[in-house]
Amino acid sequence: MFRNFIATCFAIFPLFLAAPAIAQEQGLSPETNNPAAVLHQRAEDIAQVMLGERDAADVFGPQFLAEVSPGRFAQIVQQVTDQFGDLVGVERIEPTGPHSATLYLRFEKAIGSGPLTLDPTPPNKVAGLILASFAPIDDDLAKVTADLEALPGSISALFAPLDAGSTPVLALQSDKPLAIASTFKLYVLSALAQSIEAGERSWSDVITLDRKSFPSGRMHLWPEGSPVTLHTLATQMVTISDNTATDMLFHELGRSAVEAEMRESGHSSPQSMTPMLSTLELFALKGSPANREKYLAADEGGKRLILCDFEDDIGGNPDEITPPRFSQPTSIDTVEWFASTRDLAAVMARFISLSDSAAREILSVAPALPVSLVDDWQYVGYKGGSEPGVLNLTWLLQDAAGGWHILALSWNNTEAPLDHSRLELIAQRLIRLRP
Repeated sequence: MFRNFIATCFAIFPLFLAAPAIAQEQGLSPETNNPAAVLHQRAEDIAQVMLGERDAADVFGPQFLAEVSPGRFAQIVQQVTDQFGDLVGVERIEPTGPHSATLYLRFEKAIGSGPLTLDPTPPNKVAGLILASFAPIDDDLAKVTADLEALPGSISALFAPLDAGSTPVLALQSDKPLAIASTFKLYVLSALAQSIEAGERSWSDVITLDRKSFPSGRMHLWPEGSPVTLHTLATQMVTISDNTATDMLFHELGRSAVEAEMRESGHSSPQSMTPMLSTLELFALKGSPANREKYLAADEGGKRLILCDFEDDIGGNPDEITPPRFSQPTSIDTVEWFASTRDLAAVMARFISLSDSAAREILSVAPALPVSLVDDWQYVGYKGGSEPGVLNLTWLLQDAAGGWHILALSWNNTEAPLDHSRLELIAQRLIRLRP
């Protein structure tokens, strides 16, 4: 839950290390003394697998297939072709080494590209493949908008300059509050950054690890009592969406301080976010229908009393609660963190005004876009969030002229889990349409 679900390179296919030596197999006999020819042949082989004309086991090495089964590979191909049309064939291949290249595949509506790696030993099967970027062909805003509107459930989208009075590239239900999952951590980071800006704290301040939550993240595995800096906690919270790091910062700052920052940022419906929950509190409520009903029936004061009792009884000990299963959407319209995409633009704008660049640097560690798109901007910062039925992608972008922009997409469906790749690919298409 609440994971920073997009890899930094926005990988559609996982990239793996070269597999061990493989014996020569019938049907694969490229001219191994001509590396370029082998690369070109493997590119054509990949296209044949994607078109269903060849068995994946004939082309991909065992290490690759151990991670991406033929069935999963076919599902990924289907997700791509749903967005960009059928595969036409290999557009070109640009060798980057004797057993590596950048592969370009032409689909009906886009050119997909990314690194290809072959096993260095015959028969030089494919050891790694990432389609890291999609450049749409003849795409336009109307097509992107139509694909957003076709998503089942509710959508909120905003792609716009952050200058006051500027015209958005796209604003689709941008005032509609939706569940945002881990993207709420932007408010925690902003509250921390404002406290440091005010001289109340320092990024180098050390606190003791004395509470934990459930994954995502890894800090729940760290020894109790570990000394950690505020900077380390913030970096873990943003880059891998670590829930233990988040709750540590949430309680260090105080619920009231994070709520105050949420209001100060200009959130359009602060009552939907108060009392603001820690990740462990949200887990506890979603995992217990009885406690959830009691909580939802209370007014704000009653809810705060319930959370105080929770802290007294449970503190930061996840062993004391029953976590939710999270196989289906669970109370995503009642027990959640909520914001519109305009609200997210407002909190991202808070980071621009800081004299200290540390928070912006943390946001930029995992930009969640392919390198080709990151290179189009002077700065890319990112935070996203997801759980079954909830997906949010939010970027802070600075163009070459120094202008700041927001791209925020939220998708909720109370009835079923979401196909994350659909929204991720739409984000790529949209960001390529900037003026």
